[in-house]
Amino acid sequence: MADARDAFPMLRTILLATAAMLAFAANSLLCRLALQHGGIDPASFASIRLVSGAITLAIVVRLRAGASPSGRADGWAAVMLFVYAAFFSFAYVSLPAGTGALILFGAVQVTMLGAGLHAGERFGTGGWVGLLLALAGLAYLVSPGLAAPPLLGAALMAIAGVAWGVYSLRGRGVADPLAATARNFARAAPLALLLSVAWAAHAQADRAGIALAIASGALTSGLGYVIWYAALPRLTALRAATLQLSVPPIAAFGGVLFLSEAITLRLAVASAMILGGIALVLSVRARK
Repeated sequence: MADARDAFPMLRTILLATAAMLAFAANSLLCRLALQHGGIDPASFASIRLVSGAITLAIVVRLRAGASPSGRADGWAAVMLFVYAAFFSFAYVSLPAGTGALILFGAVQVTMLGAGLHAGERFGTGGWVGLLLALAGLAYLVSPGLAAPPLLGAALMAIAGVAWGVYSLRGRGVADPLAATARNFARAAPLALLLSVAWAAHAQADRAGIALAIASGALTSGLGYVIWYAALPRLTALRAATLQLSVPPIAAFGGVLFLSEAITLRLAVASAMILGGIALVLSVRARK
């Protein structure tokens, strides 16, 4: 009987974590789909995404706690969230969904691992091999060739990944991560609106593009974080980090199914190098 009682919370955690990973991967698909045929410009997509995400998170936090998401402001976290969302959108003007997700995830993890090294963490031989393998995979993915992704798009997505990595590092140890995320979305949204004003000469948005941006902000970003934070209490740091390895492959296969994108040999090899290298680093850190 006790085993049955223990199984239900674990099953709930697995379902929540799976739903969160699907939501995070869907962000790439929604953005690429919205921008692929010019239904919306990247600045408008980022603005609508952040505004709708801010509204959704504010409602969730208010319903949960009976109060608005007040608390200590982290201005740099809001700036990093804005940089991530803006560069993410502009990168997907030219990048396929799976390639963009892989570059984003690789840049996030390399940034966080680099911060660990800067703070004095030591990986050991296996950790260094994994880190170098991941970096080599990123270099191979964007190296010149017929199957290489557009260099500008890859650079923009790498910047988005670094910004998200810094954002994640600033959120470590926050007592209420959901409320902090709501505050950061609320503070990042005005920055995105300013970007839209600056980009007004190139602005365009049809109903489909607006709907996809709202879905990205309210559902796969806003509610995606709600689901993820509900799963986190029963996940170790290693399991949480390892689960995120699934996001780029999900995005790649989603691109094949919904966007008619191809999984090239370069993408497959680079994925194995990047995700395998990061998994090796995580396993070494767990043993330590």
